[in-house]
Amino acid sequence: MKIRCPKCKGSAELEPDFSLVRCQDCDLEMTYGEYVRYIAHSDVVYSDILGDYTGATAGQNAGTLDEWD
Repeated sequence: MKIRCPKCKGSAELEPDFSLVRCQDCDLEMTYGEYVRYIAHSDVVYSDILGDYTGATAGQNAGTLDEWD
């Protein structure tokens, strides 16, 4: 499945089993979980995605990738 590369904004490939994201243009390779975290932290539009799973997020920010580990 084709998805948007978070690094170069080109076309990346998502494995059929959702295990890996690869971009041939910029040599990006990461797990789908890492991809979701990267997108949620790098783009304000998507930063509330994880709020669907944590309940109310009013007054909170998404934090940094280091805080997610």
